[in-house]
Amino acid sequence: MSSKKIYLIAISTWFAAFGMQSVVFAWLVTILLREPAERVGYAQMSILLPGMLLILLAGAIADRVGLRRQALWSQLFAALTPMLLIYFLYFEALSYSIIIVYALLMGLAQAFVTPARDGLLNHVAGDNIQRMVVLASLCQFGFQIMGYTLAGFADTVGAITILSVQSIILLLGCGALVALGEVGAPRAQAQQASIMKDLWEGASTVAGDPLMRAVMIQNVAMGIFFMGAFIVAFPLVVREVYNGTSSDLASLNAFNSLGLVITIGVLLRIGHIARAGRALLLAQFIGSLVLALAGWVVQQYLFVFCVFLWGICGGVAMPMSRTLMQQTAPSALRARVMSFYAFSFMGAGPLGALWAGYLADLVGPQNAIMISAGCMALLALIVGVVSPLWGSVTEQTAT
Repeated sequence: MSSKKIYLIAISTWFAAFGMQSVVFAWLVTILLREPAERVGYAQMSILLPGMLLILLAGAIADRVGLRRQALWSQLFAALTPMLLIYFLYFEALSYSIIIVYALLMGLAQAFVTPARDGLLNHVAGDNIQRMVVLASLCQFGFQIMGYTLAGFADTVGAITILSVQSIILLLGCGALVALGEVGAPRAQAQQASIMKDLWEGASTVAGDPLMRAVMIQNVAMGIFFMGAFIVAFPLVVREVYNGTSSDLASLNAFNSLGLVITIGVLLRIGHIARAGRALLLAQFIGSLVLALAGWVVQQYLFVFCVFLWGICGGVAMPMSRTLMQQTAPSALRARVMSFYAFSFMGAGPLGALWAGYLADLVGPQNAIMISAGCMALLALIVGVVSPLWGSVTEQTAT
């Protein structure tokens, strides 16, 4: 089996498990423990906080220890972490503090997996990076739908069963990473340079390129306004407006990912997108309008439909922003540059969780969604005017 296929299998297991976790975690905090909006925001912030604090360091370490090795051990750690929740659920002793500890541990695993996984993509992609990014995105959201679907049965089969399946899926991904072989070996020169120097080189590379700066700015805004709405305000709407269950949370996430998968499938048929920056900005602006509509509608089926349309816009934005960073970054610094790319989104995530939690507590979750959408639309307009994103052209590479 080719390294491309093994890599896609490995990331598919991660995102299937991630999809299960996102539903079960939100269900445990929002519906089972019935925590108020502010504490829901704190819980979701906790799962993103390690990424904000450690992902840049993790990117530098990945260059030293090897991308595959770091991804393997981090995924193994993630596979064992659900045992904590399983133990306390079995003895009916689950509490908010245990949820926070689990979130921090799982966030730690994600902080080290993400830059290693993104760095490995370039080692297996060959000449056509954009196509590999789109294929990886298709696997990501396609298998997230599978994870969401499985997690939707939490009310029926119980959280212990769902968490056990999540661990097994992650262990299967560890097997795929073992089979990948010595891809993404450590850089020889990384052993002589200091980690701080590595981080500085990555930061100066990103800061010195106007195109990468623009992608990072819109990524930060997406982490605050879009992620905050998705992980905090959406579950609160399901609970407070529609009196929903785990299956309602799962279907909401699944329809969002279905929109992403449909768009990514279309992108695969179209092929290369030359104006990736323009596609990114249009997707972010239109997505903001659709998100505002999701906060405005009253009927649950319309809410879910708007979230599906929002996913269609995200299916353009996410692969385009990643393609711009992958193609612009120097090959020797790509793992560190991609760790800054991940940091711009994951690092802003805790702020987005706090933003959405406090805003939902103040004006209600639906109004919080509309305000977040308005802020994102304004940012997309500003970035489109003052940055080179609108006129940027990505190169067509060989297939």
